[in-house]
Amino acid sequence: MIYILNLSGLRCPNVIITLRNKVRKTKKEEKILVLTNDKFSNKDIILFCRFMKHKLLSHSLKYIPYKYLIKIGKKKKY
Repeated sequence: MIYILNLSGLRCPNVIITLRNKVRKTKKEEKILVLTNDKFSNKDIILFCRFMKHKLLSHSLKYIPYKYLIKIGKKKKY
């Protein structure tokens, strides 16, 4: 299943906070398509995926909204 998470209008750190809350409600191997217009979120989302062991399948920064397709990896206990 692919969830669409439209975060247009949100700025850092709200982009990551909202993404983390969504990840908590998903299962391993599910995917989230993140849409954002915050140009500074690119580095944050990449680091979030690396730190939380999720896989960034693709990202597009050519047009707004910027798109990130994330596959949920190992779930950490919160």
